[in-house]
Amino acid sequence: MASPLSELRRLLGDEDVRSISRRYFVSNGFDGTLTCIGVVVGAVLSGIPDGFTVVKIGLGAAVGLGTSAVWSVWEIERAETRAEILRLERAMLTDLDDTRVQRDQQGARLVHATMSGLGPLIGVLVPLIPFLFEATVLTMVEAALISVALGISILGAFGAYMGSISGQRWYVAAGRMALAGLVVAVINVFLPG
Repeated sequence: MASPLSELRRLLGDEDVRSISRRYFVSNGFDGTLTCIGVVVGAVLSGIPDGFTVVKIGLGAAVGLGTSAVWSVWEIERAETRAEILRLERAMLTDLDDTRVQRDQQGARLVHATMSGLGPLIGVLVPLIPFLFEATVLTMVEAALISVALGISILGAFGAYMGSISGQRWYVAAGRMALAGLVVAVINVFLPG
């Protein structure tokens, strides 16, 4: 029997597994980053007095989004792969329990759920870093501006990556994704309250 690491390498060699995992990672990372930008701007404009409180709020968002991303993808992929196995079993007139097909689908589901959860964690946690330095190196406003800039940069990186794998001009794709972060920040600035 192959080692777990060699099985993981084999799964990651499958373009379908990489493609689906990439979509989950970027989609949920996009959601996490936009959420963090909204939390940061809203927290600072609401008068939250210190960076540590912003970090705690952001960590709550990271836990919620990360859990949602992992759990929903796990359940979605469980249903989809089970339906696929049932179709194959009917077509082949055989039971596929405890076969390589079933093990590969279980492994792919684990990869998809993991990548789905990593996206929002990165999207929320990286922009929170400046708030760890609030009151020692940065003011709340400076931490917020750097945080929003980090969030916009993450979105741009997602766009550049997706643009590069799809043959688009990476900088145009980066700009389109980054624009969403700027839009969220500006909308939050003008929200009442």
